[in-house]
Amino acid sequence: MHRLDKLTSVKNYIPLIRENSPGKNIGLLVDGPNMLRKEFGYNLDTVKDLLAEHGNVKIGKVFLNQYASEKLIEAVVNQGFSPMIVAGETDVQMAIDAYELIYNPNIDIIALMTRDVDFFPLINIAKEHGKKTIIIGAEPGFSVALKNSADITITLKTHQPTKTTT
Repeated sequence: MHRLDKLTSVKNYIPLIRENSPGKNIGLLVDGPNMLRKEFGYNLDTVKDLLAEHGNVKIGKVFLNQYASEKLIEAVVNQGFSPMIVAGETDVQMAIDAYELIYNPNIDIIALMTRDVDFFPLINIAKEHGKKTIIIGAEPGFSVALKNSADITITLKTHQPTKTTT
């Protein structure tokens, strides 16, 4: 077999990019105590569907505190996310993981699902390092500074999401 024939046969095995995906890799971090509340009733599959037009979620972590129920942890796993159980406040661990995503060359887009203004500096650092940023949040309590700092803001509502691009 010629060298060129081998190369041609290898091309048949290169995975195709999904049609609805622009081919970008997304790292999604979810602030569980802030966003996965009964009064919101959000489904993580819906969040993945919203992000599909921007790329493929390659890393999906949900940060939960030590009081998270087994049922919630099981639901997170069943939706394809990694539950990250943290003793105490989840924000610090989520910030560390977000910072690691900024320096991960395999991640093009940093997506944070939170309403918390504490993540505002991380969004700016991600943008300074050439990462596209997406914030997914909800009212009430969605930080205006956080909304305005991201490249794309998705505001989840009880029945229907709305999206704005800056």
